[in-house]
Amino acid sequence: MKARESALLALFTLLLFAGSCTKNISTLNLLVWEGYADASFIKAFEEQHHCKVSASYMGSSDELVAKLRGGSAGNYDVISPSSDVATSIAAAGLAAPLALAKIPSYSQLSPQLTSLPLVQVQGLVYGVPFMWGPDPLIYDSTVFAQPPESWNVLWDPKYRGKISVWDDLSTIYMAAQVLGYDKPDPSQLYNLSDEQLEAVKRKLLELKPNIRKMWSTGGELTNLFQSHEVAAAMGWPLMTNQLRKINFPVGETIPKENTTGWIDHLMITAGSENKELANEFLEYMIEAKTQKKVTDVTGYTPANPQAAQFMTGQEVKSLHLDDVDNYQKRLYFWQNVPRRAKYNEIWNEVKAAQ
Repeated sequence: MKARESALLALFTLLLFAGSCTKNISTLNLLVWEGYADASFIKAFEEQHHCKVSASYMGSSDELVAKLRGGSAGNYDVISPSSDVATSIAAAGLAAPLALAKIPSYSQLSPQLTSLPLVQVQGLVYGVPFMWGPDPLIYDSTVFAQPPESWNVLWDPKYRGKISVWDDLSTIYMAAQVLGYDKPDPSQLYNLSDEQLEAVKRKLLELKPNIRKMWSTGGELTNLFQSHEVAAAMGWPLMTNQLRKINFPVGETIPKENTTGWIDHLMITAGSENKELANEFLEYMIEAKTQKKVTDVTGYTPANPQAAQFMTGQEVKSLHLDDVDNYQKRLYFWQNVPRRAKYNEIWNEVKAAQ
């Protein structure tokens, strides 16, 4: 009898211990862009920190802001806002200020990125630059023997029903560039007047017959190219990378008008209950070795230039790490849009028009 009681007691103790271990495994919840939680680099973090990383993906900057403002901030620990909304997220108190002393790799990040005021509010820093890149013109190279020279190709009647654009107000920036509103000051793209916005709306309405579909996720645009439903689109290097990996004949170019670009930051939400683990995650994600792995998945340029030491010469060149200054002159990085609601109103009117 005693032996049986001892065995039961031992089993109970084992179950109790197992339960406490399970509870001690923290889950880090992310709300990030596609490609930023790939197992090729996330698994090592999970193993190092004995935790689980759970990722949700956002389709637009506005979706991220809506979720944070809608009371979901506490559901996520780490977010990856782009430079068009990072400032408003920091200023609204939706993100936690960072203790940079706990993020040693921050000092390795490109000064061109860390010196920008995007995530700095009242002397505090609310995010770390993570990846950056352009909004390029992506094209099927069996349709275009040469890279298209201008964004105007999207309006060419011969490509009726063969064009795609992102279902996002950043498409407004592209149309504004075609209309020359970035001259002489590119920041005007983010401060368009009512009159300019109306002209942009008319220009985009002219584009609608050519649009096969407005894509909302990167995978969706990749599929549209793969099924030969579209011949050209405004996209991200992520899609170019995905298509190259499956040997699709894809090309990517920055037209003569130049293009907009973005800097994605990693931020810790104000409502996170895992701030220490989140801090460790930010450090891990901006380390040079991790940055190289992220570029392998996304095709984006790393914020940590020391990632170049793990790359081939061709990789360094393709990511423009050999000539960052000149390349960035062709990109007008997204900025805070003071009248974002008005831009969204215009964009929604374009989408609703028949």
